[in-house]
Parts: sequence; structure tokens; C-alpha cells
Amino acid sequence: MQIQKTYANGVRALNQVNLEIGNGMFGLLGPNGAGKSSLMRSIATLQNVDEGHILFNGLDIKQQPSFIRQELGYLPQEFGVYPKFNAVDLLDYIAVLKGITDKKTRCNQINHLLELTNLSQEKKRAVADYSGGMRQRFGIAQALLGSPRILVIDEPTAGLDPLERQNLHNLLCQLADKMIVILSTHIVEDVNNLCPQMAIMNQGSILFSGTPTQALEKVNGQIWYKSVQQDELNAINEKYNVLSVRTQEGQFKVRVKSLTAPEAGFSSVSADLEDAYFDTLNTTDLNATNINVASLNGKLQKESLNEK
Repeated sequence: MQIQKTYANGVRALNQVNLEIGNGMFGLLGPNGAGKSSLMRSIATLQNVDEGHILFNGLDIKQQPSFIRQELGYLPQEFGVYPKFNAVDLLDYIAVLKGITDKKTRCNQINHLLELTNLSQEKKRAVADYSGGMRQRFGIAQALLGSPRILVIDEPTAGLDPLERQNLHNLLCQLADKMIVILSTHIVEDVNNLCPQMAIMNQGSILFSGTPTQALEKVNGQIWYKSVQQDELNAINEKYNVLSVRTQEGQFKVRVKSLTAPEAGFSSVSADLEDAYFDTLNTTDLNATNINVASLNGKLQKESLNEK
């Protein structure tokens, strides 16, 4: 059954969402307010859905919340820390809350995770004083306490500088070799660089599910590019399906989708995932009764996460 969630204010955050997520990195791509965080919170058992079921190993997580919490690590978009706690002490505190009662086990896990996230040299420093990238890596370390089989991370690279983003990308790729990693983001580049499987979400609905290559197939051979002045933009917007406009050196770089060659001055260019993403947002009928969502086959044996 497709899952649905409506909040008390009447906003339908999840509308007929139907996904199957398997081993490796899965990217959930969508604009702010698309419903991504609502879906992540539902998977993490922080809220119940109104209709439908989220299954792990065939078990309904609503019926088995304690089990899924042992198997899942969650990093929300924003998380607080105790101001005076250093990384070791805060991880130790969180580990106790997660039920890791043996001190030696906690110590071994903490040392391993600090090494994995490249924070060993800063382990005695207050986490509140960490840079944005360091805090995100700490957030992943705390999510990995207890050796979960699923990692859910919400907008992990938002606000990071290029070097911090690359460091985080490398860490996520390393983790995805051994577990299910669900990456929620509005940054197309993150999904393009990291995720062999993906979905596009908007207004609570899944608009596309498949591989980045499959997403590109919808727009291949149909993308055109032109540099224009600002006073030309309105006419182009009225005449063509404009996917994106960027400014560079005082000019506007316009990318449009068209089955045939547009007016003079447009050049055919190779489609990228951002083109496919904007086209999906622009052309999908969110009022349709049935949304065609491709089914992904999990490849983690018993460790696949199914949402129905």
C-alpha cells in the first residue's frame, strides 16, 4: 500500500509514496518543502504515517519500532549538541542512550568511528566549536553507533564549503559499500556524484524513481543553450520550456527543452541530471490520480528497505 501522511494543519506531506530501496546509496532529490524530511522522519520512526506501511525485512516498522531503531542511524538536517561536551564524551553519552552498556564496547566503537570520520585529532575539542563539515562528520559518527544497517541522512552537505563537501562525499561512498544509505537533498550534484539509484520528489509525491541514466533518457537530444540579455528573458520564457537560467559575466545562460531546434542562436548541448530534474518538476502532473513509480529491486539480501 502506498504511504500517506497529512499533518494537523491539513498539509499532505506524503501522497501515495511507494519506493523500494536496496543496498548502497539512494538519493532522494527534491526542492525544499517537497516532503523529503517527512519521509525521512517516517522511516526513522519519529512519526507514524496515516496510511500504508514501511517494511524492513518484512516487518512493519510501526509494529516493531524498537527493532528498526536498533538497525537504523539517523542524521537530521539540524541537530544540537551540548556546548561543553567534546566528541568522545558526547559519543559516549549517546552510546549509553542507545543501549550500549559495556564500557569497553563503547570505547572501541567510539575510537573506530572517530577514525572513520577523520575526527581523531579533534576528539577532545568541544563539538560546539567544530566547523560545519566537522559537525556533519560527527553527526554521521553518532548515527553509526550500534552498527546500524541503514543510514538516513537529511541534507548533509547544505552550507558546506567545497572541500568539506568532498570529504563528506568520500565518507558516504565508503559507508555505502557496506550498508543502505538514504541521502535526502535538494542538491542535484550530490545525487549525480554519489547515487546509482534515485527518486525525485515534490509536493509529497514521487515523480520519478530509477537510475540517473534513466532520468537523462527523458531529455537526451532535447536540451538547447543560449546566452541572452536580461530584456530577452520574458520572450524566451513565453516561447519555450525554460529549464534553468544562470548569470555569468552580465549575461544570462538559458537552457531550454525542445524537440526541435529553437530560434537562431541556440546550440544543442548534452543533457545533465539538473536538466532532467527541472524537467520532471516542470512537467509532472501532481494532480494525477495514479503516479507511475518504478520499483527498485533491493540487493542487500535481507537488508533491503521496502516502503509501501
